[in-house]
Amino acid sequence: MSAHLVDREPVVGAEELVAELVPPPRFGGVRFDTYLPNPDEPSQAAAVAACAAFAGGVVGAEKPSLLRRVFGSSKAGGKASGKPGLYLDGGFGVGKTHLLASVWHAVPGPKAYGTFVELTNLVGALGFREAVARLSAHRLLAIDEFELDDPGDTMLVTRLLAELTEAGVSVAATSNTLPDKLGEGRFAADDFLREIQALAARFTVVRVDGPDYRHRGLPDAPPPVSDAELTAAAEARPGSTVDDFDALCAHLARLHPSRYGALVDGVSAVHLKGVRALSGQDVALRVVAFADRLYDRAIPVVVSGEPLSALFTPEMLRGGYRKKYLRAVSRLVALSRDASL
Repeated sequence: MSAHLVDREPVVGAEELVAELVPPPRFGGVRFDTYLPNPDEPSQAAAVAACAAFAGGVVGAEKPSLLRRVFGSSKAGGKASGKPGLYLDGGFGVGKTHLLASVWHAVPGPKAYGTFVELTNLVGALGFREAVARLSAHRLLAIDEFELDDPGDTMLVTRLLAELTEAGVSVAATSNTLPDKLGEGRFAADDFLREIQALAARFTVVRVDGPDYRHRGLPDAPPPVSDAELTAAAEARPGSTVDDFDALCAHLARLHPSRYGALVDGVSAVHLKGVRALSGQDVALRVVAFADRLYDRAIPVVVSGEPLSALFTPEMLRGGYRKKYLRAVSRLVALSRDASL
């Protein structure tokens, strides 16, 4: 009989949150030389060079001979420009996370890697002063999917990065939004323009263009299956889970997003019955965070009901969280394709 995610109540302590600030399993083995630039997109090869140079600058702060030996004398990237941060901007599926993880792997510790949400969760769990104290000892902080969803995040992250960079921490980040455009469409960004500009000034921006590799030359997502087919598929796969979609959404509302990763740890595949369009932004954003944790762990997804592409309503896709929703659909479609294989 299949297990249910809604029966899980994971507990994640503050120490675990710090220890888990490493690239997710999907990106545990990536390196600069495993990134394959699209020959039709010259910005991708340029981004590899800029990221390698940035990593070399972090390493060379203490080990200049290693910098010259591994990365040569290139001056591209954020450290060479005198700015403490490197910011990879581009659409989803162009390999930004691959490059960010490669930067992390190229720099010796102490170092930390997490999504923007995981970083804000860490500050919430530890408190601002304790988070600064722990992260200030790091050489590198890598932040994936950098976004500012509300004024509180803007003030928090601006202050946090100011203190960390002044302590000598280098910061590398990815986002689908240019630094000076963060927060647009989500809150009164104009009221926080000074903070946003101060944040943007800490980064050298590197653009990464190209089509979404997750769907390049591949067929559309598999159509939803029947409930009977879904149950049979789950029973045939040890370690999988089966949940009613509405019940799972309600369960996610009771869990802090920092616990979503632990919720699916050890799961071989997720099966969701009765998928339908989401009814509110709060529910939709929780599903986005959940989808990110599934994608990090390469957990296949099987659904009945409506197609995954229908999760977010047209109104949602016209709003300020459009890029987040499209990224979630892209990742979930890729995971559903994995399940069909």
